[in-house]
Amino acid sequence: MKPVESKKSHNGIITTAILWCLLIIFIIPFAIMLISAFKTNAEIMGNPLAISKNPTLSNFIDAFTAMNYPVALLNTFIITLISVALIILTSAMVAYYVLRSKSKVGKFIFYLFTSSMMIPFQAIMIPLVTIYGHLGLLSNRMTLIYLYIGFGCSQGMFIFHGFMKSSIPISIEESAKIDGANVKQIFFGIVFPLLKPIIATLAVLDVLWIWNDFMLPSLVLTKPFQLTLPLSNYSFSGQMSVNFGPLIASLVMTIIPVLVLYIFLQKYIIEGITSGAVKS
Repeated sequence: MKPVESKKSHNGIITTAILWCLLIIFIIPFAIMLISAFKTNAEIMGNPLAISKNPTLSNFIDAFTAMNYPVALLNTFIITLISVALIILTSAMVAYYVLRSKSKVGKFIFYLFTSSMMIPFQAIMIPLVTIYGHLGLLSNRMTLIYLYIGFGCSQGMFIFHGFMKSSIPISIEESAKIDGANVKQIFFGIVFPLLKPIIATLAVLDVLWIWNDFMLPSLVLTKPFQLTLPLSNYSFSGQMSVNFGPLIASLVMTIIPVLVLYIFLQKYIIEGITSGAVKS
């Protein structure tokens, strides 16, 4: 075997070993959580790492009832679906305008959106709740969706801008203009379908954020029938104690829908990351 080929083989083995180690490190917390979901509180407190000798489904039954799981799941699904869909649509449209307009207004919008990404949510949390509270817009799921769109569009616009600039040649659009297509037809008929890989990537990022978000819904939603899954999980934590069994089971029930989504979209996620990994 040639020295170069031998070196490549050794590097491949080392890389594979490192990746397997990282995989195990990331899987261990989820495995512990899954094992603990079938254990009683006494077993969890006694030995969190041990497998239960008498696994039980009572934690899932208790969690399903206490969380009002169907209602919380439906609230989370509707809020996430509408928010992510509108974030993708609006941020793609803004990115297209900013990229193709070549105007000072477009540049101003681009810098305004990108600079807003540096402002932490905690810095505007209290003023935001105060203003919306005085306007009587709290305890409203549409208000929460509106806020998610506002906070999510900056990142979406930035990602779409970089992808369009590097992967969508303007010659395609010029050919469509010659054939008589207007801006709306060009964007929705030509440009938007070509964004499928990066749309899948952004969809997963935003779904993970919105589906698992606790802070913003806790500030906006106050009525029991409005609660999302993360807010429902909090019902197992009392002032003096925590009911660990149902709490862990509720976390598993919260994670599974997002995990299934990721498994189905992982091909497009990887494609989107590799296609969009360019300087904007």
